[in-house]
Amino acid sequence: MEQRGLAPEQGQRQRQDQERTIGRRRLLGLGGAVSAAAVLTALDGRAARAAAGAAGAVEPALRAEPFGSPPWIDFSKAPTRLIHGAKLHHTTVLQSFGYDERRGHLYALQVMQGGVKLRGEPRAYSHAERQRNGDLCLNRLSTGGRRLGRMFLKGFGHGGTIGVDPDAGAAGLWTEWDAHPGSGYGRGVARIAYAEGSVLHTDRAAPATYRPKPGTTGNYPAIDPTTRRLLLRYLKKGKPRYALYDLDAFAARRFDPLADFAQPGTELRLPYQGMAVRGDYAYQLLGSAYGPKNPRPSGGNTRIFCIDMRSGEVVQEERILAGKSLDPREPEGLAVIGSAAAPRLCMGFATGAARGRAYSIYQWGGR
Repeated sequence: MEQRGLAPEQGQRQRQDQERTIGRRRLLGLGGAVSAAAVLTALDGRAARAAAGAAGAVEPALRAEPFGSPPWIDFSKAPTRLIHGAKLHHTTVLQSFGYDERRGHLYALQVMQGGVKLRGEPRAYSHAERQRNGDLCLNRLSTGGRRLGRMFLKGFGHGGTIGVDPDAGAAGLWTEWDAHPGSGYGRGVARIAYAEGSVLHTDRAAPATYRPKPGTTGNYPAIDPTTRRLLLRYLKKGKPRYALYDLDAFAARRFDPLADFAQPGTELRLPYQGMAVRGDYAYQLLGSAYGPKNPRPSGGNTRIFCIDMRSGEVVQEERILAGKSLDPREPEGLAVIGSAAAPRLCMGFATGAARGRAYSIYQWGGR
């Protein structure tokens, strides 16, 4: 049936959009009531809001649930602190982290510090050179933050996310890969295994490298082991988007996304600091370190978003005051841990003086 006030061709286009969206929902295996705003498009939440307004404002179905806990991880209350003031192997800031709960490991990425000469290198390089080249230090830690080892990833990227798939004989670690020479951000993703003390080169990363979005950069992967899905954030012509994939299909190089939608919150113009995924929901972290435009007395501009991947709509957004006394304090990294029934959202902050950085991790959720 055509919607009132729309020309026939507009009604036909909307029916086609609805069919595509419902098809994506079936692929995702996602149920629940579908509101007009959620059905109109799974590709762009902004477009959904505009279209819903044109057809008569309808509140998203998830927001209409008045009782009980939300189906996502609620981060509106004060979190629990898991790690405080711990150090990584290099003196640079934490960029991202992920957990292998099965083996009791925490993995963390950081851009290499200056003055280090790796095996086979002609000289030591500065931190700025390492950043431009996309050279990373991959830390293996205990879940409490104790340093267990490290390896190096040369030419991989900025380290904005790390996904951990614990199902293999050894944990499969997913990272950005193939740093763009002009920016240092990855143009693809790679799956690697941890190898203590080794140096892995982007051009010798072995067969598990992928280019799901050719011509893009800033390819950040996150893994949900409970649903075996991979969420990719990527930059296409400078515009950030998310694409969701079946993990096993992705590993087999079948890059047909289950969903693809614009990243929300870009109007805030805040640095992107990480993401995580669990079930139907993606979580993203935005914010910057304290400074003249983000003064410490204000509590900072750190924000977490929860996004319903069925619609691309934001279902929760909070300014985060955890760790507000840290100085400096820069948000760095998200991860989801715990069972499917009791997931927990973890967020990191980089702190400490230059050339002596530390990190703290906070947690919401669980039972």
